[in-house]
Amino acid sequence: MELLQWFTTPLQHEFMVKAILVSALVGVVCSVLSCYMTLKGWALMGDAVSHAVMPGVVIAYVLKIPLAVGAFVFGLCSVIAIGYIKAMTRIKEDTVIGLVFTGFFAFGLVLVSKTPSSIDLTHILFGNVLGISNQDIIQTIVISLITLVSIAILRKDLLLFCFDPTHARSIGLNTGALYYILLSLLSLTAVAGLQTVGIILVVAMLVTPGATAYLLTDRFDHMILIAIASGVFSSVMGTYISYHIDGATGGCIVVLQTLLFVVAMIFAPKHGLLARTRKQFTESP
Repeated sequence: MELLQWFTTPLQHEFMVKAILVSALVGVVCSVLSCYMTLKGWALMGDAVSHAVMPGVVIAYVLKIPLAVGAFVFGLCSVIAIGYIKAMTRIKEDTVIGLVFTGFFAFGLVLVSKTPSSIDLTHILFGNVLGISNQDIIQTIVISLITLVSIAILRKDLLLFCFDPTHARSIGLNTGALYYILLSLLSLTAVAGLQTVGIILVVAMLVTPGATAYLLTDRFDHMILIAIASGVFSSVMGTYISYHIDGATGGCIVVLQTLLFVVAMIFAPKHGLLARTRKQFTESP
């Protein structure tokens, strides 16, 4: 009975129902995209885009337009800036990413310091899913649908681009377009995760589910399903846990995702630490 109450009591509050719904949606879309991010090795890119949206959030607040609009515009600007600098200079991609995301993020901090104090930097950095509105729910649903439908349509092309861009180019795929499409979807997804876990932690939702699934399977279809399961589970359970311990929702979600990754890293049947140790002992003379 106590276990049942643990799950049902939070549902008596409307704000918790909204929080669980949005967390689950964000968990799905972030998990799907995280599989492509893992294959592509774009963990730092996710960090860059999630931080680069900060100036857009502040400007949108000042102009009294939806925060998602400003966040997406600046996320897109960061994507274009990274691609342009990478193409036009001899600087390596990881260096370009570091330059762009720190520059955009610093610009956002300057804007925050010069705007009215009613803008809450904590909510921008760490999210505020418990204060989500009906408009935010609709916004998250729309963003999730756009992202998931786009990935479904371009699934094979994006997979080949992430796994082997040279082969993708050799068979006639427009890898330049796929590069910007994937980064645009990343920007959209970062906007969706902004309300749930904030700018700082959204990168974890864009990396951890895919990394966890990557340890557990060698098939991409299975990888997506496992990532979704781990992403949704950690998002929903993290929201429940944050309610009962009165802790930060975003932090609880990411901690739970990290714990799932650690479990997978140790106990994965083929690629886990225990499996590798057993294999070494078996093969040793």
